[in-house]
Amino acid sequence: MYRFVLRENIARFQNVLKVETAESVRHTIQGMLLSVKRELAMLESRDFGIQDGPWPLTVTHRCLENNANRDAFRVQFGTSPTPYLALDPRPGLHIIDINDAYARATMTGRVAVVGRPIFDVFPDNPDDPRADGVSNLYASLRAAADSRQPNAMPIQRYDIRDADGRFIERYWRQLNTPVFDSEGRLNYLLHHAEDVTELRVT
Repeated sequence: MYRFVLRENIARFQNVLKVETAESVRHTIQGMLLSVKRELAMLESRDFGIQDGPWPLTVTHRCLENNANRDAFRVQFGTSPTPYLALDPRPGLHIIDINDAYARATMTGRVAVVGRPIFDVFPDNPDDPRADGVSNLYASLRAAADSRQPNAMPIQRYDIRDADGRFIERYWRQLNTPVFDSEGRLNYLLHHAEDVTELRVT
């Protein structure tokens, strides 16, 4: 029921924005719309994830069915200079693993994030009323799974926390790629995030 209310509010706010001309009112409505979209994305990621099961094995066991392939993937994933995060598509969207490049780019550590829901680790900046990173990332992950194709996001502002917990302004070029097993089931989502803040902030 709550999900229905959120969707109704999103539709209502979008309809108001189509006809409202007063900039101060539009600004307020846009902030409310972003807040409701974020809340819906958090709710759906927790309750539904990206694709419903059932899964007979854990994602970590199914990532690659052949041991040699799995070992090769782990080496490539771990040593790649490209920042990667592997995400469990089941409810909660828990982080399976990150590589060193991703840890450096996001000022995190593998031990601190693996096994945690992605949006707990990377929430929107609460001090930015225009923050839409959570809702846009969730939409892209879902689009990648539904289309069974990689989904490239437009450059996205998505602030991250530093070691002291303060949010730092960051912009990212992101690509979300679904990875399937031999039976066509979604194993995990591979999230690539390239920090392009220097291109956006002068």
